[in-house]
Amino acid sequence: MEIIKQIKEAEQQAKQIVEDAKAQAAQMHEKARKEQRQQTEQAQDSRRTQINAAVEQAEQDAQSEVEKLKQDGQAEVEQLKQKAGSKMDACVDKVLSHLTD
Repeated sequence: MEIIKQIKEAEQQAKQIVEDAKAQAAQMHEKARKEQRQQTEQAQDSRRTQINAAVEQAEQDAQSEVEKLKQDGQAEVEQLKQKAGSKMDACVDKVLSHLTD
């Protein structure tokens, strides 16, 4: 009789151990899923931040390049105006000299 009682107690303990192990495994699984979800969210946030920083830097670089090209273009226009102005003056002088001769 005592042996049967001990066997039943051992069975109960074994069932309790199995149930506890299942519960612990479920908790560990849920914790791992939460951690993975958090890591994924952090990685996505980091990527978004890096992308936004890269886009902002590209916009700044592009704006700087546009300004430089505008300045270069304006300088070239001024040079052409100066060249054309001096040539125009020479042409006007030639025309006037032909007309007055």
